[in-house]
Amino acid sequence: MQTYLFYDLETTGLNKSFDQALHFAAIRTDLQFNEINRYELKIKLNPDVIPSPYAMLTHHMRLSDIANGISEYEAAKQIHQWVNEPGTISLGYNTLSFDDEFLRFTFYRNLLPPYTHQFANRCSRMDIYPMTLLYYLFKNNALKWPVKEGKISLKLEELNNINQFVTGRAHHAMVDVEATLALAKVFAEDREMWNYICGYFNKKTDQERLQKLGDDTALMVYGKLGYDRQYQSIVLSLGNHYHYNNQLLWLRLDDKDFSLEPKESVVQNSFVLQKKLGEPGFILPLRERYLQQVKPEVLNLAEKNKQWLSDNTDIFKLIREHYRSFQYPQVADIDIDAGLYVNGFWSPQEEFFCKKFSHAKPEEKSKLIDKITNPRLYALALRILGRNYPGVLTDQQTEEFESYLQSTKDASKNICDFKGEKRLNAQTAVSQIKELREIHSHDAEKMELLAELECELIKFLENGKIIA
Repeated sequence: MQTYLFYDLETTGLNKSFDQALHFAAIRTDLQFNEINRYELKIKLNPDVIPSPYAMLTHHMRLSDIANGISEYEAAKQIHQWVNEPGTISLGYNTLSFDDEFLRFTFYRNLLPPYTHQFANRCSRMDIYPMTLLYYLFKNNALKWPVKEGKISLKLEELNNINQFVTGRAHHAMVDVEATLALAKVFAEDREMWNYICGYFNKKTDQERLQKLGDDTALMVYGKLGYDRQYQSIVLSLGNHYHYNNQLLWLRLDDKDFSLEPKESVVQNSFVLQKKLGEPGFILPLRERYLQQVKPEVLNLAEKNKQWLSDNTDIFKLIREHYRSFQYPQVADIDIDAGLYVNGFWSPQEEFFCKKFSHAKPEEKSKLIDKITNPRLYALALRILGRNYPGVLTDQQTEEFESYLQSTKDASKNICDFKGEKRLNAQTAVSQIKELREIHSHDAEKMELLAELECELIKFLENGKIIA
């Protein structure tokens, strides 16, 4: 049996490597959206995580809310079980761009398989946000569309407010799940369109549609393109990336006039969009019914650029080779929590240990890690115990974990993720609070939240523990 699992996360911040989930909520339904079950977890703050002041103001969670709850490790195991239940299609609002990758890193640092919910046991993923783009563009009468500062807003909370789907505060995980489910029900009233869009999240179907284009030029619908472009761009296929085999590359033909650029700078000033099969952006053929909201001047520019590239095949080859061979710069000293993409998949021996570790009791886990010779496994396992079961650590393990905690407290330490982004430290968070006070000085609730967080951060700088 296939089911939908609508879910949402509230987190300590936006960094998928270093931040953590604080609130998980989900509703499981059948494919007709009949509710089967609800799940909700409140998760305790890890001792090595500094909550972002921006995040705390977004979800309005108090420090007292995150001082208690289930441990991150136990939460990760439970969520992993839910999203990996056979036949589960996990989805939410903008989950592919944020929540899904956030869970992937959560699973990784807790020694759980990070990718199985994407493909194993008939499991897969979808996302209501990119579906919303297509309904906005091609079935505009499906909803009332909120307008903010003269522009259509596709934020979930504003779609919910104007359409009165559910009541409750936005950025509360269960409220957002209920709103997303209500939105999906409205979209699915047109079953033909719903089923067609669902096909974009199936790799095989997505690939078949690309092969049927009959041309190397297409229309891409992608949230990253923004409202001013109506989330659309005329693109030209450059083929697969040489090094990142799951990436398809599409050159924008409507971004600038190539003929006005010095030939030697066309490559550097061109703009390419990356796509993976089964994920946004969505590729549509250049047919009249899909081009109704594309301005004539945009179509003309795309056609002009395509002809220019045809007349300047040497430049086109340079563009194609440049982007297909491009590699992301390597980041030195990536923290072990951020190593999912750089260290590759677990070996069979490592997978065996992870399963054994997962099933062991906490005191048995402590004994297991003393036998590990693999540095990555040891570091991740030690952090799991230190964060979640510090009482079972040996004296030597306690000393090592305390040393790690001190490194997170030291602002001079360059703890960074695979993108080179630094882990949030208390000093930076205190500076952010000062900036936010000026912005929200007339909001009593937000000022109270900031004051409470600042007090705890100062304590942390003094004794190394937040919410002691």
